[in-house]
Amino acid sequence: MLEATAIAANLVALRRKIAAAAAAARRDPRAVELVAVSKTQPAAAVEAALAAGQRLFGENRVQEAQAKYPPLKARYPDLRLHLIGPLQTNKVKEAVALFDAIETVDRPRLAEALAKEMARQQRRLPCFVEINAGREPQKAGIPPEDADEFIALCRTRWQLDLRGLMCIPPEGQDPAPYFAEVAAIAARNDLTALSMGMSADFEIAIASGASLVRLGTAIFGRRQERPGA
Repeated sequence: MLEATAIAANLVALRRKIAAAAAAARRDPRAVELVAVSKTQPAAAVEAALAAGQRLFGENRVQEAQAKYPPLKARYPDLRLHLIGPLQTNKVKEAVALFDAIETVDRPRLAEALAKEMARQQRRLPCFVEINAGREPQKAGIPPEDADEFIALCRTRWQLDLRGLMCIPPEGQDPAPYFAEVAAIAARNDLTALSMGMSADFEIAIASGASLVRLGTAIFGRRQERPGA
């Protein structure tokens, strides 16, 4: 992992870039939050980011987050953790117990399982619908043309606390049209949160209305190998 001083310096630089991108888009920089994506990074790297003032983190895997975050959350009560990777229904119980928001609601069966588990645990987590912006068959997410109906079901049938949308545009293509389409879906459904943009395209995402940008390698350096990988 990078040295703690390097992680702190990266965070300072990224916050400046986020603020500059927001200002260029005539938006309030305070309206854009940085999600530090810590997948495959050790707890020490997360702790270095926490020491530098970062409080919002994203993890892709429930099992990895379970091994890393409970002691950190105990020491930093204001730490917030978002699930930003695919969620299997057999991990819903653990996800609801650990995470503070679920950004990857992508199918009816998962929405129903989350609603039941949140009621059981009496934890009503903010949720985001994941949009398959590029309509890519290998990726999770609701196709844009089905988004309105699914959003309505999440609100009425499952009564989820739906806050916004999340997307990952196709690799190697101009992300702006995809961000714009997702932003339009959010606007017509009165959703104010948009989780869009990663290390390569977060400035474009901010210009398109992103309220959350998910950055990992730009903070922590290259990903660590998982044991046994």
